Amino acid sequence: MTEIKMNSTAQWQARDARHHLHSFTDPGLILEQGSRIIVRGEGSHVWDSDGRKILDGMAGLWCVNIGYGRTELSDAAKAQMDRLPYYNNHFQSAVPAMIELAERLAGLTPAGLDHFTFANSGSEANDVIVRLARYYWKLLGKPGKRTIISRTLAYHGSTVAGVSLGGMPAMHGMDNGTLPEFAHVEHPHWYVNGGDLAPADYGLKAARAIEEKILELGPDNVAAFIAEPVQGAGGVIVPPETYWPEVQRICRAYDVLLIADEVICGFGRTGAWFGSQTFGIEPDFMPMAKGISSGYLPIAAVALHDRIFDVIAKGGLWPHGYTYSGHPVSCAVALANIEIIAGEGLVERVRDDIGPYFQASLQALADRHPLVGERRGVGLMAALQLVRDKATRTVCTMEDNAAILTREACYADGLIARAVGQSMVLSPPLVITRGEVDELMEILTRALDGTARTLGLM
Repeated sequence: MTEIKMNSTAQWQARDARHHLHSFTDPGLILEQGSRIIVRGEGSHVWDSDGRKILDGMAGLWCVNIGYGRTELSDAAKAQMDRLPYYNNHFQSAVPAMIELAERLAGLTPAGLDHFTFANSGSEANDVIVRLARYYWKLLGKPGKRTIISRTLAYHGSTVAGVSLGGMPAMHGMDNGTLPEFAHVEHPHWYVNGGDLAPADYGLKAARAIEEKILELGPDNVAAFIAEPVQGAGGVIVPPETYWPEVQRICRAYDVLLIADEVICGFGRTGAWFGSQTFGIEPDFMPMAKGISSGYLPIAAVALHDRIFDVIAKGGLWPHGYTYSGHPVSCAVALANIEIIAGEGLVERVRDDIGPYFQASLQALADRHPLVGERRGVGLMAALQLVRDKATRTVCTMEDNAAILTREACYADGLIARAVGQSMVLSPPLVITRGEVDELMEILTRALDGTARTLGLM
């Protein structure tokens, strides 16, 4: 058996810098400072190559819902590999793990979402949906309905289509814009965009920006609207309570499909199995990934509503697929992961216990800290908006560098948190304990104190 040889941190960093191009990272930083080498994990913590224990406040990339080190998942992977390590789902083929996972998902998703196709990442899942939505309208004799509306600061993946679906300026800038037939409207962040409006009024205004865009483009040209129930990588933006009911009304009124991107929100993160259930969304499509396997193996799925499947099922050959769609080992691991989430009551725990404790702890910090203007979040995902003036909602600037300063201070003190714009973002494993939440708050408070002192706010 080939084993990974343990090197010193400096050796790992040198080897990494010579051959590896990191995601969402300045290559110059890797060459200059070296990478952080993470070697193992257990529960809510990971350890680096120097033996330092670090609380993972981001659950990897929003995904390690059941925590690290769960041997049930490695056991499920080995059992499936020993039985059948690979087969595809092309040409009328299937394996039991694919079938069982689709059936299990149908019992968890909102009513009517009873059909599934598999992919390997959230990015791929959203690519599939672009094709499905346009194909659906083509089969119905409306081939002009092709444009998909999204939101600024949305994140729907890193493929070419996923970047166009998303609303991240840096990602658009890499390729001088987006593909044609994608459009964007304002993201519903009341604290930053709401001005003098009450949150409820702003929620309606933000939703009606979608209606204005549909009318601008022409309803016969708009295929779908896509949005995360809570914008994750955009900064954990929770829309006002008036937003989603109005979005649904608008989509139905103009015959526009509704896509709820559950890649981050799914599998317990919001205190329900899916964010759509938390916010009362009734989507036509629902991509999911990350928490479906707690990140232990790559897998994603797209849920199609019965009304979509019924049309596509009459269209003949569906000319799409990936070599690893419904990979049997990934499906087996996803099934084992879902059984842990259900068997240990993690969804209910997030809803009734650790989620409220986490949000209340962050709110108490926000109330007392001069650098924090807003705590936003639901379940076990949250953000703190960093500000120069709480009274006027004056957000810190890029020149202040407040979020990066805070993030680096957190890491130096043993906490992984994320800087998004001028917000600190957190999304810990669903198994995090109250004691670990307290530890997280202590480290985060010290980091915020240091940043506030640097900015002259304390």
